[in-house]
Amino acid sequence: MTHIITSLCIRDRGCIDVCPVECMVPGPVNEWPWIYIDPDTCIDCGACVPECPYAAIFPEDEVPSAYTAKGGEYISRIGLTGHYEGTNHHGVKVVLDTAKQLAAGEVVDLTPDIQPNYEFFKSGPGYAAKDSDSGM
Repeated sequence: MTHIITSLCIRDRGCIDVCPVECMVPGPVNEWPWIYIDPDTCIDCGACVPECPYAAIFPEDEVPSAYTAKGGEYISRIGLTGHYEGTNHHGVKVVLDTAKQLAAGEVVDLTPDIQPNYEFFKSGPGYAAKDSDSGM
């Protein structure tokens, strides 16, 4: 079992700092818009979960198929054309052009977010993305 970072991730990075096995990698911003967990390295310790201010991390078998938005949170997925600007855990500016702000009560299926965590390490940039990481 692994933990999954969902599209609620807007790249805070606090999760990366607490991972004891260093299995979390931020993707190239608008191609792979989240931080990804290597499912083959994750030890399922859950240390990342409380560090995420966006509640974007779930055990794989608990990723919600009907997440009900509180209102104001963002999702970030390829194909979305909205804009998000903020700062991350380290005070570095984060800009995403693949975002959408959710309305209170809006229901979103987060289960499609499971597969990209696997693809990022199998056919995507994987750990090589660390080489071009800008800190956002």
